Amino acid sequence: MEKTYVMGIDEGTTGARTLIFDGDGEIVAEAARELTQHYPRAGWVEHNPVEILEVQLETMRHALEKAQVSPRGIRTIGLTNQRETAMVWEKESGRPIYNAIVWASRQSADVIERWAAAGLAQEVREKTGLIMDAYYSASKIAWILDRVEGARGRAERGELLAGTIDAWLMWNLTGRERFVTDYSNAARTMMFNIHELRWDEELLDGFGIPVTMLPEVLPPTPTSGRWGRCSGPRPRYRACSGTSRRASSARRATRRGSRR
Repeated sequence: MEKTYVMGIDEGTTGARTLIFDGDGEIVAEAARELTQHYPRAGWVEHNPVEILEVQLETMRHALEKAQVSPRGIRTIGLTNQRETAMVWEKESGRPIYNAIVWASRQSADVIERWAAAGLAQEVREKTGLIMDAYYSASKIAWILDRVEGARGRAERGELLAGTIDAWLMWNLTGRERFVTDYSNAARTMMFNIHELRWDEELLDGFGIPVTMLPEVLPPTPTSGRWGRCSGPRPRYRACSGTSRRASSARRATRRGSRR
């Protein structure tokens, strides 16, 4: 019986990493590469989404080469990512319409001020469990729609997609077959109703973000899709999670008061 492996994809703020594990959970190969940080203005932080994808793919290839494993040997893939970072791209071409706005960026603070003045803060807190802030994804997506010429109209016509980096990677790594995210990432966007486990359309109406732009939100259950152009069995994406949540789980910080 052919030996199979698990691939771990770690897309972080400062770089991308891929690990290959054997059946005993031992690391057999690892590859990493840094990401370019863009600072267009004071307080702004951006990433090039194409570079994110290319760097992640490069680390995947290098890890496979080091492990001397073919893509067919990967049975399962887990993905973790920087959570609140958000971006918008064209549904047809897959081309980003603007850089990814990083979680640490404050460039959408004026959007938050506008929403606060409209009285949305309490509703956001009650439905999402979050304090309204530019840290989260919603204002970043709205900022892009406001600043890129014609973007809002295109979004309303269903021509654009938006999401966090996990959705961007999953969409590309499955050959654009799956446009999905998970609860841990959706819950950090300021658009996800944590009580009903769905995108909250009332909040989205207030934010001016069409729900049709957003990925399907799934619980942490396996999903599969074509991985690039490799033949043979399709690896299943068994886990997709934001970095802090996954780190806490990995270090068994699962009870109130425990720390990672």
